[in-house]
Amino acid sequence: MKKSLHIFCFLVLSTLAIHAQKTPTVKDTIITPEGWTTVGKINLLVNQSAFSNWQPGGDNNLAANLSVNYDFNYDKGPWSWDNKILASYGLNINEDDGRRKTDDRLELNSVVGRAMKKKYWNFSFYMNFKTQFTDGYDYNDDFMGDNELYPTSGFFKPAYWSFGPGFLWKKSNNLNVNIAPLSSRFTFITDEIFTINDDDENNVFYESSNDVETFGVPPGKNLLYEFGLNIRAYYKLDIMKNISMENTLSLYSDYLHKPLNTDIDYTLNVVMKINDVFSTNFTFQTVYDDDAFKGFQIREVFGLGINVNF
Repeated sequence: MKKSLHIFCFLVLSTLAIHAQKTPTVKDTIITPEGWTTVGKINLLVNQSAFSNWQPGGDNNLAANLSVNYDFNYDKGPWSWDNKILASYGLNINEDDGRRKTDDRLELNSVVGRAMKKKYWNFSFYMNFKTQFTDGYDYNDDFMGDNELYPTSGFFKPAYWSFGPGFLWKKSNNLNVNIAPLSSRFTFITDEIFTINDDDENNVFYESSNDVETFGVPPGKNLLYEFGLNIRAYYKLDIMKNISMENTLSLYSDYLHKPLNTDIDYTLNVVMKINDVFSTNFTFQTVYDDDAFKGFQIREVFGLGINVNF
């Protein structure tokens, strides 16, 4: 598993490096105006299915996902300050299962940079914070309706806060990599949450965060501290007219505990523009963090989007 993770990281970073060697385009070399620059988008994805006397069968279903992607950046002389807010929330409602959450994310990224004499390179200091808005649950096969008594996550359950000095390679607002070799990361759990396990007889039972390690936080504790290497890369490009692709990759290696076991968070957003209001949107996210789950976590959202740009 570790070898596969490092191969994955190498391939992604190699792709960024290859792109960096290309001849700069007009888009890459535009001089950023001094002062504040803001740009953002609100997107609503909707999926719906309805059946009446439909013999092949089917469940009436309604799903909606609301997301906000907002950048506010500052440039003056050798200094730059890039900030990004990401927020999303999704629900799925059907006749059999009722209302269930499909997406929940709140994240803030901030990087302060000061230009070095070497082209594209900056001294930097980054900060990242992420959590979610509401309680989450594990809707396993044996779910019997009492699941809401046992939240497996929630607001500040957990929350991650990381920061540290480093070096920012910034070719443009659409292509940059921040490397922070001395990065601190805190994992918070502010209230009791649960993990779900099966015994030898396949009976589901719940274990409290007061009794077991949860998201890496020791039993009965509310805080985990880590110190290590953080790498964050961002790459956005236009595949063809009206189709854009946005890639975000975060890597973290904890020097204090299993330094070769790298945490990975990769998100791909593809927007296929129909007109100024409507678009088809595809989001794919995969996370590897064995403190949370022993394997890759995967999330995928696809649907017709209603966009508000500002």
